[in-house]
Amino acid sequence: MLEIRLQHRFEGFQLDVDLALPPGLTVLFGRSGSGKSSLIKAVAGLLAPDRGRIVLDGRVLFDDAQGLNLPPHQRGLGVIFQEGRLFPHLTVRQNLLYGARGRAPNLDRVVEMLGIGELLARRPGGLSGGEQQRVAIGRALLSGPGVILADEPLAALDEPRKAEILPYFEYLRNQSCPILYVTHSPAEVARLATHVVVLDAGQVLRQGTASEILGDPDLVPAGIRSVGAVLEVRVARHHEDGLTELDAGGVPLFLPRVASATGTMIRIRIAAQEVILSRTRPEGLSALNILPGTIDSLRAGEGPGALVALSTPAGRVLARVTRRSAETLGLAEGVECFAVVKTVAIAREDIGRG
Repeated sequence: MLEIRLQHRFEGFQLDVDLALPPGLTVLFGRSGSGKSSLIKAVAGLLAPDRGRIVLDGRVLFDDAQGLNLPPHQRGLGVIFQEGRLFPHLTVRQNLLYGARGRAPNLDRVVEMLGIGELLARRPGGLSGGEQQRVAIGRALLSGPGVILADEPLAALDEPRKAEILPYFEYLRNQSCPILYVTHSPAEVARLATHVVVLDAGQVLRQGTASEILGDPDLVPAGIRSVGAVLEVRVARHHEDGLTELDAGGVPLFLPRVASATGTMIRIRIAAQEVILSRTRPEGLSALNILPGTIDSLRAGEGPGALVALSTPAGRVLARVTRRSAETLGLAEGVECFAVVKTVAIAREDIGRG
């Protein structure tokens, strides 16, 4: 358990939070300048708050009332920044051992997990961005952390490198390694978060699951265009034509081949703007994914659009439609309809381990 209660005034901005974070991967989510990175720095010991108390599993890291402020190297935390921040004059092996302070009984296991065995003799200057981040993750793990702090670790990477790194954070989350993770990316929230804290102007705006947060356009930094549903589904079978069939609460969904074994639980994010609604079960469509549901809510926007939430066997699904379409179809709470999703509409980065 990580407890954070602090206040700190910056010029024109005040960070004021009171959090008790559960086990798992907690995402700090929000617009740029909302206080996410400042909060991470305070926990890491890189920023001394004006007032507050930070406690990790009963161990006090900071308490202004006691005049206690443990330095970063005594806090027992692993920190991963946007850039790897590796020591350029040390080899990869030396960087890893530096994080372990010379004691690395798990070195071989971590090296194997991250696939960096061939990099051990090289120096950071000769590594790609994705390789550097894998080494940074390894260094953080080998420090024996009580919590890993990850401050937008993928922000400096292109999409292929992000796709390379995300599975490692999924693995760490599923190994019950506590992680506090900063991002403004809805795709990263959908794939990784067990708990989400939304910050705005230094204040906690809301807390909840990835599905709850990403389903509210007021909470997503990019607004209505990034709103979507997060579903937990099971890989049912792989077909010879290159499609993977998923079991979504008893309803089949089809995606291009997913690199997960049959029986595996995965998460998928379906953007609201990729969903079409029909009052009757559609026929003669190229789209393979049809989910029956009942409308829970219909929220009209300031413009011509509306956001429709449906309860389906797979979970809560969102659809972004025009108000004209909603009126024409007679959409309202309690109305039964069908959500239609193209097989290719779910992006590769929106598919992750459950």
